[in-house]
Amino acid sequence: MASISTAGFSANDRQYQPPARPIAVLCLDGCSDDYIDTAIECGRMPNLEQMIEGGFRAVARGALPSFTNVNNSAIVTGVPPLKTGISGNFFLDPETGEEVMMNSSKYLRCGTILAAASASGRKVAMVTAKEKLRDILSLDLPLASGEAFAFSTEKAAEARSESHGIGDVEELVGRPQPAIYSGDASLYVLDAGIVLIERGLADFCYLSLTDFMQHAHEPREPEMLDFMAGIDAAIGKLLELDCVVAATADHGMNYKVNDDGTPNVIHLETMLTKQFGDGVRVICPITDPYVAHHGALGSAVTVHLDDSLDRVEVATFIGCLDGVTEVLDRQGAERELELPADRIGDLYVLSGQHVVLGRRPEDHDLSQLHGRLRSHGGRFEEQVPMLVSEPVTSETSDLRNFDIFDLACNFHLSREEA
Repeated sequence: MASISTAGFSANDRQYQPPARPIAVLCLDGCSDDYIDTAIECGRMPNLEQMIEGGFRAVARGALPSFTNVNNSAIVTGVPPLKTGISGNFFLDPETGEEVMMNSSKYLRCGTILAAASASGRKVAMVTAKEKLRDILSLDLPLASGEAFAFSTEKAAEARSESHGIGDVEELVGRPQPAIYSGDASLYVLDAGIVLIERGLADFCYLSLTDFMQHAHEPREPEMLDFMAGIDAAIGKLLELDCVVAATADHGMNYKVNDDGTPNVIHLETMLTKQFGDGVRVICPITDPYVAHHGALGSAVTVHLDDSLDRVEVATFIGCLDGVTEVLDRQGAERELELPADRIGDLYVLSGQHVVLGRRPEDHDLSQLHGRLRSHGGRFEEQVPMLVSEPVTSETSDLRNFDIFDLACNFHLSREEA
């Protein structure tokens, strides 16, 4: 393998000093600790079990709301949403008044660790399962020159050297792009990262999976155990390549159903309109193109109110609803949830472990769900695993999932050096 740069670099006031080894940081989308514990218990993740024995394992807090775009953006920048500006998968743009996907790099308010690593001489690859993440996470990467790579499983066949840093991804991986609603959509990401490292094309990788399997399956289901075994096989290959392997998740997953298995939904805009009349707009920041995952139902929403409505009165009404756990005003959400105040509504609402918040029934297509509704977004999906293949000597109290690159690059440093 060609020599690997050990030049230190900084991003968002954090210092990184990577060793002369390939680094592979994995975001195991939707993977809470129970998936890992169950797979290890069932003997399906021997490589990960061995990695943990010789390395580091902890539980970390993710960013809230516990959604994909929010947490992936935090992970690749090393800072919370207050600084990234990414408040959800979807938001009401205050500049245009339109409800739009927050999947463009124009919404990111700070630089990324990936771009800083590339500028320092590392060969960077950013591979995601979901196309919605590709642009936002590849900010400032030198793709046109082929000095870095950024592509998704979902659109692998459309990757071009001038826009993705590489073409012929299907030939690289050795098989066609799989369906996005499959476990293989995630394994494809890992296989691509392995090939890039094997060929010396990349030595600093961010590999972000998709949570289709976690939305569809509980930890002990056979399909899930097979999927976890596939992840374990890929981790084994990365370890064989002498990679520093580090893994975390963007969020966990919980059933959001009543005792009879039907979705446990509070259609908040419907209820508020009935109580207060017009002048209420509820935005579901979990909204994205993958309706078969969650039907745009999650455990966090933001509420926009006309000036004619009393915010305290509305907040009090929402707080009394069975299943609602927190109601914060704009300043409270900025302070307690570390959210950008100008990209959320007047009120921010979180719900219980088995409850989701929606807009109106007609806004949520549940016909494509794979079984009973499993979703995320609130505090009950905030705790995520933190795994590193090396012993960690730096400070590890109050870990956040967006500390993962710090651990992957600085594991060998003492607290004073890091």
